[in-house]
Amino acid sequence: MADVGAPEELQFEVITPLGFRVRVTHAYWEIIVGFKHPVMAAHEQAVKETLEKPSEIRLSKSDPSVHLFYRTERSERWVCAVAKRLNGEGFLITAYPTDAIKEGERIWPR
Repeated sequence: MADVGAPEELQFEVITPLGFRVRVTHAYWEIIVGFKHPVMAAHEQAVKETLEKPSEIRLSKSDPSVHLFYRTERSERWVCAVAKRLNGEGFLITAYPTDAIKEGERIWPR
């Protein structure tokens, strides 16, 4: 029996190379793959790997609490996982395939 007021069930939670956790609930994952970026529906493992073992991490130019994790998918193609870090914990904002790495300060690797 589920607890009343229990937190939403996690789709996944991973630890980034920066040492903070990023999590996403089942409900929010469905928003990402159902509305924001349906192309990512079958790529949950790629998103987890991008957060855990990125090729590089950049800070958003508009919000320094937002981190963009990039992992090379193939030549000139990356998976980008975007996470916001608040109070030491992170949550996934979105994830998508891309052919360009956005501007912003590269913070990992140094």
